[in-house]
Amino acid sequence: MKKRSTIAVVVLAGLVVVGYATRSHWMGGEKAAGPARARVVAVELAKAQRKPVPVDVDAIGMVTPMSSVALKSRLETTIMSVHFEDGAKVKEGDLLFTLDSRQIDAQIEQAEGTLARDQAQLAGAERDVRRFADLIGKGATTQVSLDNARTQTDILAGTIKADQAMLDNLKVQKSFTMIRAPFSGRISAANVKVGNFVRPADTASLAVINQMAPVYVTFTVPQRVLADLRDAMTADTTKVIATIPNSERSETGKVAMVENTVDSTTGMVTVRGIMNNASEVLWPGILVQTKLIVRVEEGVVVPTVAVQRSQTGNFVFVVKDGKAQVQPVEVDRTFQGQSVITTGLSGNEDVVVDGQLLLTQGTQVEARTRKAGA
Repeated sequence: MKKRSTIAVVVLAGLVVVGYATRSHWMGGEKAAGPARARVVAVELAKAQRKPVPVDVDAIGMVTPMSSVALKSRLETTIMSVHFEDGAKVKEGDLLFTLDSRQIDAQIEQAEGTLARDQAQLAGAERDVRRFADLIGKGATTQVSLDNARTQTDILAGTIKADQAMLDNLKVQKSFTMIRAPFSGRISAANVKVGNFVRPADTASLAVINQMAPVYVTFTVPQRVLADLRDAMTADTTKVIATIPNSERSETGKVAMVENTVDSTTGMVTVRGIMNNASEVLWPGILVQTKLIVRVEEGVVVPTVAVQRSQTGNFVFVVKDGKAQVQPVEVDRTFQGQSVITTGLSGNEDVVVDGQLLLTQGTQVEARTRKAGA
């Protein structure tokens, strides 16, 4: 028993010696062997760029047609034909409706007959004038007969003018029976069909045509940009971009006019842009996201996500020699995910766009590959 106790003490002492000898491994000896390594934070970087940046104003606009006409009948008659499909594109001069013209055709024929009769009577009266003029030279008739013949000629000449005016008026009435497109555009659904009786007093139109290209986009901007906008209009450098919400489709144009009064209750002024709209991207009546570019000026831009905020103002983390440095900046405005910096950066600096929460002044950093789609 005593021998076993001795052996146990020897084994225990050996384990203590081995444990002490290997303490550097199981107690983190590698760290203890040298000084602590500084923490390195992986971040994403972007370049501050100096480039032309537009000065713009965002607004909500409405598309309105430059020209819109409600077609109506100028005669009391019946629809004989409809020559278009509902919602179709029409060109200037296209025949749209044909009205019943039989009554006017009969009146035209009657007026033409009356004109022909009076022209024949005028020709007879002119022959009488020539005959009486010959006879009075021979003393075979009186001056009264010649004067009466001339008077009859003048009367018939006036009658023929009235007949011709009547005939021309009927031809104008006849033209009203063929309703044509006054300009190119897109027509609405026809409100009447073949056989409907129409008249000028009807309140409802036969159809409506809206001009689709070009179109207007009407929106409002703050009065503070009015002076710059007027200068840009004088230099013809304005630009208007209208984008359909939740879509990448847009149209570009320029400012056509500025309303002559500022709304005193809101401090806003109405602006109208003219858009080419050749592909009919913009549809009359829809709301669009409008961007008015007043001018383009040079500036330093960084991604907006790089700008951080604190109680003392805005700042960015600039990486120099592998370390993050806090750089206070002043932001003038944002444009398409970019912030325009007025002071604090001169361009070409490396700024942190992801990983700022782990950074402080002087933190060592290393750049990592930017995530796809970031």
